[in-house]
Amino acid sequence: MRTIRHGGEHETEIRRSRFICALARVDGEDAARAFIAERRRLHWAATHNCTAYVLGPDAGVQRSSDDGEPSGTAGLPMLEVLRHRGLTDTAAVVTRYFGGVKLGAGGLIRAYGGAVSAALDAVGVLERRTLPVVEVAADYLLAGRLESELRASAHHVRDVHYGADVRFDVALAEDDPAAFRAWLAEATGGRAACTPRGETTVEFPAGPPG
Repeated sequence: MRTIRHGGEHETEIRRSRFICALARVDGEDAARAFIAERRRLHWAATHNCTAYVLGPDAGVQRSSDDGEPSGTAGLPMLEVLRHRGLTDTAAVVTRYFGGVKLGAGGLIRAYGGAVSAALDAVGVLERRTLPVVEVAADYLLAGRLESELRASAHHVRDVHYGADVRFDVALAEDDPAAFRAWLAEATGGRAACTPRGETTVEFPAGPPG
């Protein structure tokens, strides 16, 4: 899954009209509607506050609104940008302050879609992956070198616990615990134990949508 790195706002001007795109990470329709309501309250005097959002692990919830612009010229182009970028759990509101020059249907489509695209470029995109988590236990003589090797690897050390031995909570870089156990056995000469501990979601900088 892909989502924005963080919420943010970006403004563009096209033929004297101001287009202010605000983006937010949202975890459901209630959060998306609350974000939209807040933007409309903030920009109550704007000509239009057009909206789009995509939600769910399979982007199964998709909504948009033209908010008085000609049908299909605002909310849908905004939604298409979110879909094209492969995003979910993301809401966009583009506020327009009319500058006195009409843009026509094609101009509006480009303006609203372009506003969302520019805002996404500004805030950045992350990829979410669900990865297996394991607990690795090692004695103190081994733990220092093992921690260095874990942190230098593609795996993610989430926490370290010190007790009778040292225990590392590790999110695996790939969904292949067997390969990790083989790596661990080779790295430690078989002197470290590995126990499954469920799954976690990790976020990475995202490349182009696949």
